[in-house]
Amino acid sequence: MRIISGNSKGKNILGPKNLETRPLKDLTKESIFNILTHSNKFNVRLENSNVLDLFSGVGSFGLECLSRGSLNLTFVENYNFVLPILKKNIFNLNYQENSLIIENDIMNDLNFKVFKKKFDIIFMDPPYKEKKLHRILKNIIDTDLLNNEGIIIIHRHKKEDDKFPNKFNIIEEKTYGISKVIFGSYR
Repeated sequence: MRIISGNSKGKNILGPKNLETRPLKDLTKESIFNILTHSNKFNVRLENSNVLDLFSGVGSFGLECLSRGSLNLTFVENYNFVLPILKKNIFNLNYQENSLIIENDIMNDLNFKVFKKKFDIIFMDPPYKEKKLHRILKNIIDTDLLNNEGIIIIHRHKKEDDKFPNKFNIIEEKTYGISKVIFGSYR
């Protein structure tokens, strides 16, 4: 894995050594950033943005955001096997000042009121088998975590048929191999 663009372009990202974690593939990541940069369906900018990376794993998405000029990144991860890798990736790319790691279980322990700011981009890459996406999105909506023109990006298995809260609006959905990426908002 590597950083695709920005001030850390070409630098490697350490990946997990087991099969429990499924890192975001470079092709899918590049497609997400192309849509973020060039789509006229939403108006969010990476530069100077505040980003929330839920189920961040080794940090592939969030580190790419920082490389491309995002202001701050909040990583949320609780899997003890990948946390040291995430921390090392942040350190290796020298993004400690722009990064905050919250080591909580998003599904059970995380009180979404812990976030003291709103986000321009919220990225969710839960395990493919995770069925409680509705609950996470409801928490995001109920605590109003998204800025007015913000976007929520969800990476899922293409066959997954998630149920979303009524307020969540899908703006665009793309399929890449076995995965799909959903861009949405509740604004």
